[in-house]
Amino acid sequence: MPARHTIPTDTARAVVDPAAYADGHTSREAFTWLRANNSLGRAELEGHAPFWVVTKHADILEISRQNDLFHSGDQSTTFTTLAGDARVRQMTGGSPHLVRTLVQMDAPDHPKYRLMTQSWFLPQNIRPLEERIRHIARQHVDRMAEMGGECDFATDIALTYPLRVIMEVLGVPQEDEPRMLRLTQELFGAADPELNRSGAAQGESPDAMAELQAVIADFFMYFKGITDARKASPKADLASVIANGQIDGAPISDFEAMSYYVIVATAGHDTTSSSTAGAIWGLCESPDQFAKLKADPSLIPGLVDESIRWTTPVKHFMRSATQDYEMRGRKIEQGDWLWLAYPSGNRDEEVFEEPDAFRIERSPNRHLAFGYGAHLCLGQHLAKMEMRILWEELIPRLKSLELAGEPKLAVASFVGGPKRLPIRYKLS
Repeated sequence: MPARHTIPTDTARAVVDPAAYADGHTSREAFTWLRANNSLGRAELEGHAPFWVVTKHADILEISRQNDLFHSGDQSTTFTTLAGDARVRQMTGGSPHLVRTLVQMDAPDHPKYRLMTQSWFLPQNIRPLEERIRHIARQHVDRMAEMGGECDFATDIALTYPLRVIMEVLGVPQEDEPRMLRLTQELFGAADPELNRSGAAQGESPDAMAELQAVIADFFMYFKGITDARKASPKADLASVIANGQIDGAPISDFEAMSYYVIVATAGHDTTSSSTAGAIWGLCESPDQFAKLKADPSLIPGLVDESIRWTTPVKHFMRSATQDYEMRGRKIEQGDWLWLAYPSGNRDEEVFEEPDAFRIERSPNRHLAFGYGAHLCLGQHLAKMEMRILWEELIPRLKSLELAGEPKLAVASFVGGPKRLPIRYKLS
């Protein structure tokens, strides 16, 4: 591998280190440097398999649209150490995945399993949910009004609003939502001592992989009860579709059903929570954008897309090459591992003017936060509808808005966003 292809060690560490995403600038500066100097570079870090870092918007699209050439399931879909990968394969009998969701699948399985629930998330089929979602949104705006003009928007509003929505769609009782929230935070916040199960920083837990497996086991145990109940007595909810799902005329396995529940229950609210909090953060930091929004509520859809781009909750997915491939004059070899850097693609200067600015009138806004190609986020329309409805209920009542303390981002290089967002506001 030519030396010019290799990414400097400190820069490579800033790409993979969860703490580099928590301080708000280290990973961003690394990606800015990479886009300008080594946009398709090779990272070689001790204790990890070598991998390519894909930082340009166009390159991420090129890889994402060719699912036959760049697989999701052959190697770990999220970044891991060599030791972590070996431990997972030992636990699973050879698979690099602790769960098998749509994220870890390739054709022919992926389109079959996606089709099983796809109709639930089509725009015409989620439209009947609008009034129920609006009721939930109003409840949260009223909660803000009761808080006396100050709250932590991330924990008090952004966490619970989309959680309530997706749990209703899935069919999880409201009293079980705190359990779902805790398990989601333990799963996605595994590197964050404030969110994970042990309270230890990444690398300090005596057995981080066993801890993660225990979280997944708790998810499985909970949803096994849901599955048994829905098989015995189906309801008009997504859990019944999954519990009674069939592929090629045969019922799906319990493991695949449990995995399906986990991806819907976690990704179905956590990423939306992050983008919802990101919208308020962006408006606090850009009062001119808040003023524009107040003057013209028709800009709300633009606020939704810009907050998703600006926050980019999913930081990466890994792909592996199924054959040799040339990109930017560099040879990606069969079996090579690639890090798709979504936050970098979403701040690519060739695609987004003033990419670090929060601009609700940005158009077109061709962000990559929902992925692209066959793995385009199944719930994107529901997520955007939830956010639109919340802003339609909140913005007309919001007289003023500002930060009331220092926001905090999650320590996470996979999925993460604002975990603390103290704000001061006036509501009518």
